[in-house]
Amino acid sequence: MQARFRREAVQVKGEWKQYVRTGDEGSKITFSFCPDCGATVRYHMEGQEDSVAIPVGAFAEPGLPAPTSSAYEERKHSWVGMPDNIERKA
Repeated sequence: MQARFRREAVQVKGEWKQYVRTGDEGSKITFSFCPDCGATVRYHMEGQEDSVAIPVGAFAEPGLPAPTSSAYEERKHSWVGMPDNIERKA
């Protein structure tokens, strides 16, 4: 799960390393991760340079809003439940 923000609204402090991989549809995804623990702190996708994705596990916020859209839902674990009223992308 991820939360997406406009790139100019995100500020990451500290050191990080980056890893680039190619996604299912051929675009590149750049992951920024902590060099000490390896946790991903953000990533951005080629073709969507105006936004930054942050894994929701990086937030220490129990009131984080529920998801509004879902992609690759066929890959989710069987125990993961998604709200009924969200946009579903193929």
